[in-house]
Amino acid sequence: MIPTQNHLVLRFRRMDDREFLFKRHATEADLDLVPEHLTGEIIDGDLYAFPRPTSLHGRGAMRLGRALGPADDDDGPDGWILLPEPAIWFGKKHMLVPDLAGWRRSRMPELPDVKSFKQAPDWVCEGLSPSTGRYDRGRKREIYASAGVASFWLFDPALKLVETFVLAGKHYTIGPIGGGADVVAFPPFPFKIDLAKLWKR
Repeated sequence: MIPTQNHLVLRFRRMDDREFLFKRHATEADLDLVPEHLTGEIIDGDLYAFPRPTSLHGRGAMRLGRALGPADDDDGPDGWILLPEPAIWFGKKHMLVPDLAGWRRSRMPELPDVKSFKQAPDWVCEGLSPSTGRYDRGRKREIYASAGVASFWLFDPALKLVETFVLAGKHYTIGPIGGGADVVAFPPFPFKIDLAKLWKR
């Protein structure tokens, strides 16, 4: 266990031979007590604090964000606001931190200066890792779908793979998939991405 300055105790739990911090019935204040080397999220009212991404994972996300730069540079109604690791509230029981998220400028004309967002994004991308993959594919995907996030991506630097999903009603259907050295366009963005650059070391 790890005692904190406010006598909050976050307990270690194990999943797939990896440890992460966990606390039931968490509050927003509990997020401020998560150590800096972990990423804290609230799922169904419970706090999960996972290890930060590896260097390969982090660089892949950075390069993907860079590849989507033309959408972020467009200040018109067809443009986007793209952010790395934004804290987003989905109601009172869920606060998620996707690797990347984007809002259409038609819905968010100007980026607010806030610590966390309450407006659901139009697109999210989660990078898979051994400690988070179960949640990214499972409960977090369900939360995104229920909130009306139109496009959901998963990228896996270990497998060199990008999977996309498109919202249909309250559930996602499988969209285009690409990997390795593919040069492909994934909705909702109209331009092609050179996936080989995401995995480059």
